[in-house]
Amino acid sequence: MAFSLRTVRARWLAAATAALVLGAGGTIAFGGDELMEELGLKREPGAGLPMQARERMEMMAGEDPAEAGEEAFEASTIAAQWAEARTAPGVVAPGAYGAAFSQLQGLPATKGGWQEVTRVKYDSDDPRYRDYASNSSGGSGLVTGRITGLAADGKGHVYAAGADGGVWRSSTGGGGWTPIADGLPSLSSANLTLAADGSLWYATGEGNTGATSYVGSGVYRLADPVKGVFTPADRVGGTELESTTIRGMRFAGGKVWAATSAGVWTHDTSTASGAWHQEFAPNPDYLAGGSRASDPNAPYKNIANDVAIDPRDPKHVIAAIGWRSGDSYNGFYETVDYTQGPSSWRKINPDGAMPADDIGYVTFAFSADGSSLYAINQSPRLLNKPTGTVNSYLDGIYVSRNGSPAGPWNKIADSQKLGNSGSALKQAESGKGYGPGVQAWYNQFLIVDPSDANHVYAGLEEVYETTDGGSTWMTVGPYWNFGFACWNISDSANTCPKTTHPDQHSVAIGSYQGKSYVYVGNDGGVYRRPLRGVVNGHGNATDWQSMNDSTMDALQYYAVAVGKDGTGVAVSGGLQDNGVSVLRPGDTVMGSNFGGDGGDSMADPDNGCRQVQEYTNLAMRVTLNCNVNKGALDEASASSKDIQPYNAAPGDEPARFTAPFGRDLTDTGRWIAGGQHVWINTLGFGITEGKQWKNVFDLGAGHTATAVAMSQGTGYVGWCGPCNNAGFARGIATGRFDDPASWHQLTLPSDGSVLPNRYVSGFAADPANPQHVFVAVNGFSRRFTEGPGAGVGHVYESSDGGATWKDVSADVPDVPADALTLLPQGGLVLATDLGALYRAPGSATWARLGANLPVTAVTDVEWSAADQKVYAATHGRGIWSFALSQL
Repeated sequence: MAFSLRTVRARWLAAATAALVLGAGGTIAFGGDELMEELGLKREPGAGLPMQARERMEMMAGEDPAEAGEEAFEASTIAAQWAEARTAPGVVAPGAYGAAFSQLQGLPATKGGWQEVTRVKYDSDDPRYRDYASNSSGGSGLVTGRITGLAADGKGHVYAAGADGGVWRSSTGGGGWTPIADGLPSLSSANLTLAADGSLWYATGEGNTGATSYVGSGVYRLADPVKGVFTPADRVGGTELESTTIRGMRFAGGKVWAATSAGVWTHDTSTASGAWHQEFAPNPDYLAGGSRASDPNAPYKNIANDVAIDPRDPKHVIAAIGWRSGDSYNGFYETVDYTQGPSSWRKINPDGAMPADDIGYVTFAFSADGSSLYAINQSPRLLNKPTGTVNSYLDGIYVSRNGSPAGPWNKIADSQKLGNSGSALKQAESGKGYGPGVQAWYNQFLIVDPSDANHVYAGLEEVYETTDGGSTWMTVGPYWNFGFACWNISDSANTCPKTTHPDQHSVAIGSYQGKSYVYVGNDGGVYRRPLRGVVNGHGNATDWQSMNDSTMDALQYYAVAVGKDGTGVAVSGGLQDNGVSVLRPGDTVMGSNFGGDGGDSMADPDNGCRQVQEYTNLAMRVTLNCNVNKGALDEASASSKDIQPYNAAPGDEPARFTAPFGRDLTDTGRWIAGGQHVWINTLGFGITEGKQWKNVFDLGAGHTATAVAMSQGTGYVGWCGPCNNAGFARGIATGRFDDPASWHQLTLPSDGSVLPNRYVSGFAADPANPQHVFVAVNGFSRRFTEGPGAGVGHVYESSDGGATWKDVSADVPDVPADALTLLPQGGLVLATDLGALYRAPGSATWARLGANLPVTAVTDVEWSAADQKVYAATHGRGIWSFALSQL
């Protein structure tokens, strides 16, 4: 009985969005197929789809051979696909985002303001939704979105940076957060660092090699972070670091050092004026303006993963440079006197246990006195092995006990040692289970206690601590509590301590009311514990506190769904690594009714608890009661049913990571979904299994749906394939739900003369006329995109079922468009990477819709007839609503 309960908790490990340096408007464009090949991964039938609970728990326990590369496949797939939407059909030039922000500021704003819907506590362990398909009771507690930067001082001030949510300040040692960067042109966050003079430095452009990572607009300095807020005037330097990602910042000798996707840069800390100076790049010919800048491999050639300054000598600087999949230039570099310029840098051949020929993504940490240098190293060699042959991509954690990057280095941890330290990812034997470091190219942090060179915290998927310089380790923040003997589905019998959310990215040490704390940032927000805390007999900490008290809404939504629920509406949505959230009328706490990664979402407008929620790749489940507990916790009697469409067997339908589906605007009983094929369901919420979908059209081998819509039985499906910039192609198919013979491809030349040859991201079909439809186009125009047929414009309209199209973008900023919806009064709402726009009925021009909405990526917009509001899902600042009556 105990085993079957544990299997209930073990839906798919939350798929991290990590894999790939990229950004909207950035200079890096990686293609899905090439990325898979480079990672040594191969799509198998059903790869990337939810596993049955028993299989997942057996895999974690090491009882069944695992395809351990599948976790990496999940992450790398969404990474590639997020990139493709914003870069295809070519490479995007620097400056695109900045130009779009300037255009946005020039637009007028409508009357009215947005209201934040999800600024409430989000309990990932909410007992109301402890169903087969949820991860409730795993131990993460209150959560928010991915935190990529942390800084803390000795007076209780803590600063946190959301992946695409900007900077937040707490003056009470965590909690009670206030946003302080909402006026900046980029809320994509890399690092936060407090300088010796008390100023706070904010590097934009997330460097976590993550799918949903955006490039930034540079580095900003806030002189008084205790009371002030960031403004565009706080930018340091010029445009040199715009459209880059930044991995780390360090201070020494009156300079700030930045490790970026374009090498190592510095700036004088005494002034914000003047350009950034490039100190070193191993392959300068591949940089912008270089002789090999157009080489397809150029984005991989100068990635600086970290930079560190010797505490004993500010002129001695070291850098970890290299692409995670390996290259001849990968390795450690140093200069003993950076004032001598680029020629003073040399590549080091590290001595001891550190493998000079297998250095990938690396994080450094010096002890305060410089006597010890620690490093986490991800192994390109392991990353390039075939799927299923390895269970971790971690080479190891190392220390150089003389503080020299040349070593000799001692290996003080590897995946197996960490797995035996109380980990929830314990690997029983080689080739079985997921071991610590399975996402070491995404999850890394490292920090040394400033008062003790032997006291170190390391972050991978979990949080690890050593107090003896690495001789022994404790998993103080396990992935989750499932599988431990202390765990029980009932809270009254569950004696496991609370843990952190998985997938660690940032760390800081600070103090509050005279007590020292360590703060960790991960895919679930901010957690803290005493710097020298308490652990149980397994080495798991018993004193973690979630700092996610609802005042920092950094949740990263892919979609939103709304429908009536009693006297109000139920609002739900799929999230990056935080499952699906649901907020019902009267709730003071939001629950998580589905676990893992969320995806597209749909609700019955007349009953918001009749929902369809997606894990990934069309792995949909339907619930008729918001997935509230029934009391039975097995698959057969769960509150939701698996309705993933398939051809011959579940998992055999090729589909995007976040695959599109929706309902007919005029009939909630007709649904449409897209993978390689177009799928139709005429049972509506009466569907109970995947085989009840009907396959009505094949989009073509290698083609997968990117957007769907249906009105009065006429469907539209946008697709791409290849979806990367190596031969990118897109199209639109249309036909009737009840007539497979009517389905056909529209004529869309690849030269962009009819519709830009870019990613089709959304449709707005007219419920009154199925031949009238709008389409949103992602990416940037040919001004910034160096690709065939990139064209111009982001919104197009057809009045004849797609036979002809008219560009109605007018003054829409040149920024990726993600979704759109047609309002009952004829207005249009467009979701973009820089917020939401509105076109009034009868108008040809656009405006910013209302005030208050942060300038961040809006991934979905939905109209709710139940309360006459527009709902916007943002990828970093939660869900917001706008009452149409304000216009």
